[in-house]
Amino acid sequence: MPDKILHTLVNATGYFGSGAEVKADEQSNVFSALGIDWQMLLFQVIGFSVLVFVMAKYIYPIFMKVVDERQAKIEESVKAADEAKQMADKAEADVQKVLTKARREASDIVSTAKLEASNAISAAEEKAKSRAEKIVASGHEQIKKDIQVAKQALHNETLELIAQATESIAKVKLDKDSDAVLVNDAVKGAAK
Repeated sequence: MPDKILHTLVNATGYFGSGAEVKADEQSNVFSALGIDWQMLLFQVIGFSVLVFVMAKYIYPIFMKVVDERQAKIEESVKAADEAKQMADKAEADVQKVLTKARREASDIVSTAKLEASNAISAAEEKAKSRAEKIVASGHEQIKKDIQVAKQALHNETLELIAQATESIAKVKLDKDSDAVLVNDAVKGAAK
């Protein structure tokens, strides 16, 4: 039966012309020499074609849909990874900026603190110097007062000593007013 189908196909195409039967027999001899059953080969080609058609029509689109979905997921994952990397790089750059700013501010704070400490030391030195000068001036003033008091006390003691010396020489007791007049005259005369 397959011989008839092949023979009908060969004659229907008209490709082989008048010597189609001879050529078909020769081809069948070539196939049989190679150990190939040409009828079975024809059925396998038709079956394979049907299989390819069915797969292309129904199975291949499903596989392609799955492959496309996976490809889309992979591309989405790659895109997300790239975005995450860019965000990480940006975050790292931001961290570096913040650290640089913090270091600069810390440096400014330290320099300001040093300046303030220097100013505080200078102010304390000025205050201490001023206070020392006040203490020295107060001391000088106190010394002047003490010297004045000592001079006055010395003057008074000197007057008493002179009065006692005059009394012992004159052996006369004078009253206080006349004694003071004599002592003052004697002091004025001695000062000249």
